[in-house]
Amino acid sequence: MRSEGGPKMGLSDDWKKSSYSHGNGGNCVEAHKTSNGAAMRDTQNRTLGFLEASETEWAALLGAVKGKAS
Repeated sequence: MRSEGGPKMGLSDDWKKSSYSHGNGGNCVEAHKTSNGAAMRDTQNRTLGFLEASETEWAALLGAVKGKAS
């Protein structure tokens, strides 16, 4: 596993808003890398917590969202 969250993960240590978020109060999510993969949270409800995924799960999620099933 790559602990630095390299190009495959595309994440940093800081929370980053999805590039599909347009700032219009819609369905926005944020993500950041963790020691085991990634974490995601609702931008409008940050205090409700987050969902964690392993690097493999994160890659599968991104593949499914982008229409490239792994």
